[in-house]
Amino acid sequence: MRRSEVFFAAMASAMMMFVALAFLRPVEAQNFAALPGSIGRLVHAEGGYAGSLACASCHRREFQDWAQSHHAHAMADATAETVLGDFEERTAQQGPSKARFFRRDGRFMVETENGQGQPESFAISSVFGIEPLQQYLVGFDDGRVQVLPWAWDTRPKEQGGQRWFHVYGEEAIPPSDTRHWTRGQQNWNYMCAECHSTHVEKKYDSASNRFATSFSEISIGCESCHGPGSQHIQWAQGGKPSGALKGFTHKAATRGPVDWTIDPRTGNPAKGVERPIGDEVETCARCHARRATLSEDWKPGAPLEDTHRPALLSEGLFEADGTMLDEVFNDHSFKQSLMYAKGVVCTDCHDPHSARLKADGAQVCGQCHDAVKFSSVQHTGHTAKNGPDCVSCHMPARTYMVVDKRHDHSFRIPRPDLSVKIGGPNACNDCHAQKSAQWAADAIASWHGPVRRGFQTWGETFALARKGDPAAKPELLALVADPSRPALVRATALDEAARFASRDVVNAATKALRDPAPVVRLAAMRPLTALPPAERAALLLPLCSDPVRSVRIEAATLVAALDPQLISPGHALAFERALGEAEAALILNADRPEGRAGLAQLLLQRGQAGRAEQTLQEALGQMPHAAALAVNLADLYRMTGREMDGSALLAQFLAQNTDANAVRHALGLSLVRQKKHADALILFQQAHEAEPENGRYAYVYGVALQSAGQVEKGRAILEAALARDPWSVDLNNALLADALRSNDVQRASIYAQRLTTLRPDDPSLARLSNVLNRK
Repeated sequence: MRRSEVFFAAMASAMMMFVALAFLRPVEAQNFAALPGSIGRLVHAEGGYAGSLACASCHRREFQDWAQSHHAHAMADATAETVLGDFEERTAQQGPSKARFFRRDGRFMVETENGQGQPESFAISSVFGIEPLQQYLVGFDDGRVQVLPWAWDTRPKEQGGQRWFHVYGEEAIPPSDTRHWTRGQQNWNYMCAECHSTHVEKKYDSASNRFATSFSEISIGCESCHGPGSQHIQWAQGGKPSGALKGFTHKAATRGPVDWTIDPRTGNPAKGVERPIGDEVETCARCHARRATLSEDWKPGAPLEDTHRPALLSEGLFEADGTMLDEVFNDHSFKQSLMYAKGVVCTDCHDPHSARLKADGAQVCGQCHDAVKFSSVQHTGHTAKNGPDCVSCHMPARTYMVVDKRHDHSFRIPRPDLSVKIGGPNACNDCHAQKSAQWAADAIASWHGPVRRGFQTWGETFALARKGDPAAKPELLALVADPSRPALVRATALDEAARFASRDVVNAATKALRDPAPVVRLAAMRPLTALPPAERAALLLPLCSDPVRSVRIEAATLVAALDPQLISPGHALAFERALGEAEAALILNADRPEGRAGLAQLLLQRGQAGRAEQTLQEALGQMPHAAALAVNLADLYRMTGREMDGSALLAQFLAQNTDANAVRHALGLSLVRQKKHADALILFQQAHEAEPENGRYAYVYGVALQSAGQVEKGRAILEAALARDPWSVDLNNALLADALRSNDVQRASIYAQRLTTLRPDDPSLARLSNVLNRK
């Protein structure tokens, strides 16, 4: 029997004997329940937190279910009970990375490369997870806790498990890479803690560059979802007086009565239910969404956007049709689904405490869908013997971290026809990998007819938008205007539409500022940033009083860049409060280069150039590999009349970080301003050759070549870049200017027409295009 199975069996037996006063005697209760390590135990009692063990005496079944869940084992101290990996003098190597795992004085140790690329031994302080892998953490004297790249495959040996592996596979991750285990992308305090422990307070001090991170409970406990429970315990001990909150300060909003009765004609429920703001899905989204943290003041019942800024369905994170690509977890996928639109919540399928499915595999779908109808040959196109189930077709999986298979939760119909048109995966070819997408599309058309688009119909629109093709604009605006589309999709459409600057985009964004969905209001501000300052201020200032924090912060940050005279007295107080929230969010994230750079930018906008400079200098001293900080500080020097200081800083940074192309490019621009064109051209060439797909580098290099008299070579660089990005405004402008200088009317007409399509409200472009067409 595996260690986890022994634990579960002991838990089931011990829970029947749990004493009623468990919350008063946590140590004894912990031993009685056979909980390993500090799981369930209160570590810090601040903020009214009581620890999960305090819940066990009244909520026995719920506690027992939770104790066996992945949440309960999200993090634990590294002990003989919790460590599943083999540390008996084992070695591992993948690609150039090596590690040795051993024991020393009762501690679990690893020897692997340190931040300088040299072998060093480290003690394991904590563990993450139990299956299908377990990760290991190392604490440092400055309060940082870093996640090792080596993980233990906890699957049975016959499934390929019981081995050490590197989470990046064979890819080389040198110490200069931000993904190296000693760098920021593997920092527990920022990247992991909030969703692996309860009531986390990061407590980063920028002056000393140290963390004092604390949590009330080491794993994800009851209070991670319900909020602090000490007053609830007092309520229970005090006779349980009436009251909807039962001693809690907040609770998730509850939907109305549900009726999932199956309509025999369709095999699906005939009705849905209205979803309230701040329901339980928002509770889950706090950790099961790709998002940035703005505040640690999370409370049940609030929308995710009140404390976090969610990502959109952006390129690199999601396929164009919205299926997951990067490690985006489940929230954003689920919020694209028809089930979410009908009012389904996470606990309709998952037990709220064990997080297990309420029925095995596809049987859980039979709670609301006609299992007979949807398993038939008529529906699946496969015989019962070899047919796929609901999960195979409607929840395609991707594998992350080498062994962790995760299912997409958008519950979409298979669309191999979409793969044919825009690329991307589909469920049919996940199984039939040897066949083409066209073969799969033809098969589905033969079963269900040629038109079967499903609920998610935005793939082609987003694919066009990602190419910068203005043909996407009317379709994007149609998505924005359609309230039946998911809020996350409409927000993404607004964000994509921002690149097509025009009055109709501005009008759509202006209307969206009043949308009931916070994520839509948040996205609606970006298309307005090109407006004249007075018009921008008039539209954005009212949002400084928005009920949702992320919206207030975005509005205040955008207004802060404007002339203070544009801030009307009626909005001044709300603006200052929202700006204070923006500053607090940046200070919370001051351990990150982007947090420190954002804080400096805010200070600069407020006329505090000295504090901004000090902030960037201090940050760069603490984060010497952060290119963004060097570029921002050099730009501040430029703005304050110290161009030479800026170029010296960039040159020094580049000497120590030779792969920093953003710094190389910025130094080239600085040298141009100093009239050192030949030196600048060398830097532009190096940046372009290192990243030929970067359109900005190609544009600057091509223009610089032409300015240096190398007209043909510059034109070739620009044309090659335009072939990759045919709708780039900068590239088309540069080639239009080149064609006009060369008196090449035919070429000039092509670029002018394209720019007219991209900027339909620019009358000078329209006039130029007409003149060229007549010629």
